[in-house]
Amino acid sequence: MDISSKILVVEDDVAMGMGLRDNLEAEGYTVQIATGAREARKKIKLEMPDLLLLDLMLTDGDGISLCRTLRSQGFKAPIIMLTARGEEIDKVLGLEVGADDYVVKPFGLQELLARVRAHLRRAGVISTDSNATTVNIGVAQVNFTGHKLLRNGQARDVSTLELELLYYLYERRGQVLSRDTLLSDVWGQKADIVTRTVDNFIVRLRKHIEPDPTTPQHLITVHGRGYKLLA
Repeated sequence: MDISSKILVVEDDVAMGMGLRDNLEAEGYTVQIATGAREARKKIKLEMPDLLLLDLMLTDGDGISLCRTLRSQGFKAPIIMLTARGEEIDKVLGLEVGADDYVVKPFGLQELLARVRAHLRRAGVISTDSNATTVNIGVAQVNFTGHKLLRNGQARDVSTLELELLYYLYERRGQVLSRDTLLSDVWGQKADIVTRTVDNFIVRLRKHIEPDPTTPQHLITVHGRGYKLLA
């Protein structure tokens, strides 16, 4: 985690804002709180955040109007909108004015943290030694920052989510990671969702990194427990 990652929480519920701040700071982020649109604009001008958590309803306006204004003024950082309302029209409108993601209250903390991590990675904010240079994983050479993966020197077509999953596994190489953990931390989905998504992505990754994808040597299945990327 890059502890210089700055997050601005724009939330008119003081208790909610403080709770988000405490949990985000525990993850290593630098966090500020604004309770309204005017205060948020001032804090953004003084110290540009790397990500905005933006409540839909504010004391002096609404998140959609603030999001639209910020985007029109050239604000490029990821914006995740928070709202107690779940109507599809709100979600569509929020995304149309420039929000990157949308989370409906009440939300799971781990789900929100996973969304935050994913958007910071995509924005190139999180920087560690493991993604700043090319690393060897099996027969692949991977540069996470440059979004490049070579297999035996040949460039491969790899999706953002494939690289995010590989990055997550690489940072935790040697650890057994369950499907539920991967779904929660990489996809931001609740663990009780039944899906073959993780398995399908593991198959794709093996085609990139394994000498023989049908006989994995590097990204192995630990039966009954999950997957492990060998150090």
